[in-house]
Amino acid sequence: MIGAVVRFIVSAIVIWLVSFIIPGFTIAGFVNALIAAVVIAALGWLVELVMGGRVSPQNRGIVGFITAAVVIFAAQFVVPTMAVTVLGALLASLVIGLVDAFVPTELR
Repeated sequence: MIGAVVRFIVSAIVIWLVSFIIPGFTIAGFVNALIAAVVIAALGWLVELVMGGRVSPQNRGIVGFITAAVVIFAAQFVVPTMAVTVLGALLASLVIGLVDAFVPTELR
């Protein structure tokens, strides 16, 4: 349980910091970044459930990268203070993927 809370907090910090450096990706405040982290996790889980594990961003393939960008783009329709362009979603997916490679948000 504590591991899940830590994952969401780390994910929210990454999302919040990405909003400062990626053009076309904005989110207002840490609380909204935390909400976005939960929404992105839920949408990612649904996509993996429907499409199978091969679309997972953890596979590090182009399909996982595009899927992560689509999930990030779709999250803006659920999180009220989040605004993402297509380019912003692609760049955010790239940066979040790179950060996740070095600082995994999943406890192993």
